[in-house]
Amino acid sequence: MASTPSPHTATTTHLNSLLSSSSSSTNHNNKPSNLSFLHTPSSFKLLHSVSASSSSSKTTICNVLKTADISLSRDLKGVGLVPKPTILVSEKLGEAGLDLLRSFGDVDCSYELSPQDLCAKISSCDALIVRSGTKVTREVFEAAQGRLKVVGRAGVGIDNVDLQAATEFGCLVVNAPTANTIAAAEHGIALLTSMARNVAQADASMKAGKWLRSKYVGVSLVGKTLAVMGFGKVGSEVARRAKGLGMHVIAHDPYAPADRARAIGVDLVSFEQAIGTADFISLHMPLTPATNKVFNDDTFAKMKKGVRLINVARGGVIDEDALVRALDSGIVAQAALDVFTVEPPPKDSKLVQHENVTVTPHLGASTKEAQEGVAIEIAEAVVGALNGELSATAVNAPMVPPEVLSELASYVVLAEKLGRLAVQLVTGGSGIQSVKVVYKSARDPDSLDTRLLRAMVTKGIIEPISDTIINLVNADFIAKQKGLRISEERIIVDSSPEYPVESIQVQISSVQSKFASALSENGNISIEGKVKYGIPHLTRVGPYSVDVSLEGNLILCKQVDQPGMIGQVGNILGESNVNVSFMSVGRTVKRKQAIMAIGVDEEPDKDTQKKIGEVAAVEEFVFLKL
Repeated sequence: MASTPSPHTATTTHLNSLLSSSSSSTNHNNKPSNLSFLHTPSSFKLLHSVSASSSSSKTTICNVLKTADISLSRDLKGVGLVPKPTILVSEKLGEAGLDLLRSFGDVDCSYELSPQDLCAKISSCDALIVRSGTKVTREVFEAAQGRLKVVGRAGVGIDNVDLQAATEFGCLVVNAPTANTIAAAEHGIALLTSMARNVAQADASMKAGKWLRSKYVGVSLVGKTLAVMGFGKVGSEVARRAKGLGMHVIAHDPYAPADRARAIGVDLVSFEQAIGTADFISLHMPLTPATNKVFNDDTFAKMKKGVRLINVARGGVIDEDALVRALDSGIVAQAALDVFTVEPPPKDSKLVQHENVTVTPHLGASTKEAQEGVAIEIAEAVVGALNGELSATAVNAPMVPPEVLSELASYVVLAEKLGRLAVQLVTGGSGIQSVKVVYKSARDPDSLDTRLLRAMVTKGIIEPISDTIINLVNADFIAKQKGLRISEERIIVDSSPEYPVESIQVQISSVQSKFASALSENGNISIEGKVKYGIPHLTRVGPYSVDVSLEGNLILCKQVDQPGMIGQVGNILGESNVNVSFMSVGRTVKRKQAIMAIGVDEEPDKDTQKKIGEVAAVEEFVFLKL
């Protein structure tokens, strides 16, 4: 006679089939999802209980954690269960940053790796730190086989990292956008002033034994117009310094707020107006498909004759052959360049050798202070990412300011748990295709940043029913890949604006529910929760109000509202040695029907669940794992 599968086994088998109808894509991580419970605080208690086990037991647990793709944490390392992460540093980094990394993990400093060598090493690394010289391609992420958790770019630009591939493979990419800002701005001003006064050429001439005062007559900066192309951190600092030199500064940046520009006396103008009216043009834009060779023959033709060009951003934004032609024709009088399309440029480069061009070997961030600052900033970001912390410098995840991350911390947990609860209520084989998340808040909808919360709801919904490991980086990508449409609604309520969110509601439409009482009037599975005293609570199931802490496991019972129900169900659980942590009853009409929500520390066995279902006044019940 065939054995009957346990309720947990049957539930897992059922859940893993729910998205099969809407997903035919391959999971790059190839990680099992049936160990997702190890992400929870209760798993830490379990792991601590075996901290004194034999070394072979610890090795087994570490292997399980690695297979399950569990994020490294101080809690686990503290009991000796998780080995230190391996951090590959492929380009030189300041000692202060290296010291910080060594205090956290095993650091492998391997410089000047070929693409083949990098691919060979990366499968044994948890993190990779690069500067601008290392290309982190799709092949690198494929070779990592899912182990690589974070790529840290020691600097601002990330055009040497394949962000699409990183996102698909669930790898966080972080950069260090602030530490070298002042250094880059100062270098831009240094090139501007030295170019205007022919400093480099005059210096070379004197060292060659010449005295050519009349040849190197410069131009004044006072009253001249400087166009800053890209008004981000570096561009705005260049503008401040140029204003101090008496220059009139304009800027072009489609994403820069006008009030920030006005605050330092800068006018935001169109691209055409900027290049057409400027005496000096300083480039501070990222290299993207839209900006690749944006300064070309057509662009130079629209500039004032005799314009002077400075580039401390990215070499690829300039068509270098076109710049040589513009220099030869006199459209561009001079250029000062710190970056090039290919670095280092060829020794016979016509651009580098041009007498009206001042060049430096990518020195924008090369001050002692900036190098140490970048090293520390990127090391902190990488260590934080490996600890599972959200990074404000992540470039392929929702860009959430640190103060917002702190404010939303408890709501992040609530969002994921609501997603996990909602998906466990689904039954039938039609697949989950549409989810709606409703945020109630006293704040203006435009000021409520819900990207992080949406990502965590997605994580909670997909992970229990898929073999894909979801994180903040790939949540939206995986949802789209699986045909899961997630919409959001923000509702203003009359409550205290001190808290970012009053409640979060998750609705799953066009599905059947294994607990019919969780269906709202429109037929959607609907659950709602709040954060109370920093703890996530379930506050509504379908039309029923409840109030239970979202910790441990949960039993939902729909029952006739009559005396003795709490005692009957509690006795059944007690007889089976299942500990009850909390209990709440919600009803719509007195003495009609009610929902009893019971928190339990252990999963009731099949016989215990059967006894609960046999209680005459219990109309339906469901066991849910948090």
